Amino acid sequence: MPKNSKVVKRELDDEVIESVKDLLSNEDSSDDAFKKSELMVDDPEEKDVDVEEGSDVEDERPAWNSKLQYILAQVGFSVGLGNVWRFPYLCQKNGGGAYLVPYLILLLIIGIPLFFLELAVGQRIRRGSIGVWNYISPKLGGIGFASCVVCFFVALYYNVIIGWSLFYFSQSFQHPLPWDQCPLVKNASHTFVEPECEKSSATTYYWYREALNISSSLSESGGLNWKMTICLLAAWVMVCLAMIKGIQSSGKIMYFSSLFPYVVLLCFLVRGLLLNGSVDGIRHMFTPKLEIMLEPKVWREAATQVFFALGLGFGGVIAFSSYNKRDNNCHFDAVLVSFINFFTSVLATLVVFAVLGFKANIINEKCVTQNSEKILKLLKMGNLSQDMIPHHINFSSITAEDYNLVYDIIQKVKEEQFDSLGLKSCQIEDELDKAVQGTGLAFIAFTEAMTHFPASPFWSVMFFLMLVNLGLGSMFGTIEGIITPIVDTFKVRKEILTVICCLVAFFIGLIFVQRSGNYFVTMFDDYSATLPLLIVVILENIAVIRIYGIDKFMEDLKDMLGFSPSQYYYYMWKYVSPFVLLCLLVASIVQMGLSPPGYNAWIEDTAKEEFHSYPTWGMIVCISLMVLAILPVPIVFVVRRCNLIDDSSGSLASVSYKRGRIIKEPVNLEGDNTSLIHGKSPSEVPSPNFGKNIYRKQTGSPTLDTAPNGRYGIGYLMADMPDMPESDL
Repeated sequence: MPKNSKVVKRELDDEVIESVKDLLSNEDSSDDAFKKSELMVDDPEEKDVDVEEGSDVEDERPAWNSKLQYILAQVGFSVGLGNVWRFPYLCQKNGGGAYLVPYLILLLIIGIPLFFLELAVGQRIRRGSIGVWNYISPKLGGIGFASCVVCFFVALYYNVIIGWSLFYFSQSFQHPLPWDQCPLVKNASHTFVEPECEKSSATTYYWYREALNISSSLSESGGLNWKMTICLLAAWVMVCLAMIKGIQSSGKIMYFSSLFPYVVLLCFLVRGLLLNGSVDGIRHMFTPKLEIMLEPKVWREAATQVFFALGLGFGGVIAFSSYNKRDNNCHFDAVLVSFINFFTSVLATLVVFAVLGFKANIINEKCVTQNSEKILKLLKMGNLSQDMIPHHINFSSITAEDYNLVYDIIQKVKEEQFDSLGLKSCQIEDELDKAVQGTGLAFIAFTEAMTHFPASPFWSVMFFLMLVNLGLGSMFGTIEGIITPIVDTFKVRKEILTVICCLVAFFIGLIFVQRSGNYFVTMFDDYSATLPLLIVVILENIAVIRIYGIDKFMEDLKDMLGFSPSQYYYYMWKYVSPFVLLCLLVASIVQMGLSPPGYNAWIEDTAKEEFHSYPTWGMIVCISLMVLAILPVPIVFVVRRCNLIDDSSGSLASVSYKRGRIIKEPVNLEGDNTSLIHGKSPSEVPSPNFGKNIYRKQTGSPTLDTAPNGRYGIGYLMADMPDMPESDL
């Protein structure tokens, strides 16, 4: 070849190189995102590529600072007030130590598998509850909306309980405690004890009259209780400030709110074990009554407690998990958090019954003293013979054992006349058998026991600060179950949404701080969550196992965890858990039908609780709560089924635009066998519509005369996407 030919060739090559450089200079940052997007992920080497990897959404999504912070958040959400005042009551009511057997069995059958399922889908899809279920099946997108509604209902009254705890916390900085003694009433002639308090007790009176100033029925509003209104406002301000930056702000608070309750419980346990009678309480607690364990009611209540203790269906578990890396070992997290929750319940039960044993011992001592005085009077009056009293008995310092010995002797000798003597059997077990739960345990029974502690104000401050922290930990997860799905779905600012949500919830929550507010708390607690959450979790199970496919889900778990999960979960998810959940749903409906709908009203004149049925409007509210909570499921299904709203998502994916980048968000439509990690093969991608301009022209650059289906044609706008103005890109 002549020399000049080589020169010409070099010049042509240089021109080609320059042309290519010019061509590449027209490619903006969105093309980088497109090249990294997961249009095709069938290549084994690409399996770890996330659906949105390389996009700004992936980069901008918040993440936990550490694994410990995430575990504490999940523990704080699952460990709540129910562990302290519900589990001990159920344990006492349903056979003592024998209750732990059905609880553990159901924890393994429905608790851990379903908790693992929610953690896995949240971590894999990295969306809140709305986005997760819409991703798996758009027709079941209503599951996420239903979870949000239930979370909102629960948050409304749950924060009221935190407000009550704040009130008692603020009143604990005084000695003696204000609920230690009944108040005295003065009139013109003399001073006497408040009759309502004298008929009940000092702590009962303080709870119903001083704290709640409760009305006598649901229909009698009585106006706002301003003390509780201020406390409710303070509770919502705390929640708002903690949640305003999402997990970036609430995650730091978790170190205190999740760990402090354990410090308090351990302190109470040590202090309780040093009290007289605490061992009696613990022995009574864990003495198994095996015959009760066989009753169906025990298993139903154990299943319900497992279900709600882990926060299944609320969306908080999914929301927290969505901020994890996709290779996090969520199986380990599920087992760890579940057993932490269980052992926390057992620890709280030990504390509660150690303290209640101490309280029962004090009440029993008073009973022995009062009845011993009656026996002395009967001996002086000649109604009883001195000969029947053993010689070693000294009534001035009689023990409970000696009194029971005398009581049994008198009962045998005076069998026919015994009832007329008015003597009581002072058995510590009788006092411990009085089952107390909920607010009755926290604000009445436990507060009464603490008045007998040395340095009682200190222990009262610690106890109610613990309740506040337990409540806040659960509230963070509940609010996250509302905020995260809405932010992910509607792309609103988290700070603004959090403030609006808290303000709206506070104003609606004013119905709970009326004088009749406690009755509304009972109504919401009974009807707003139980059935809707059961239905939500059943649909979650169906969506993953039946619609998405359990085999594909197991493959996704293997890819995500790095190992194959046990086949145990395969059979639990596919057969056992759905069956148990359906049985629990039927049993709950039957129980609700057999139990008359009503509430316990406090009657001032008699100083006792009295059962009242709900009025007609109250029944309408109860039914409305359940219907509103589950209504999004059929609404979204019908809308998607009938295409009432133009989705414009296309057959392959919905595409979101943000800061000049394109983000591909696959949608698993009906009939699409795409798994969470596997995209379509090139042959399955719909062909572009050549009749539309599906590529964008770079502003201020030469026109690229390339075919629509060439390198620069696809990726900027999908063929079936509507035309969009250049400013939107």
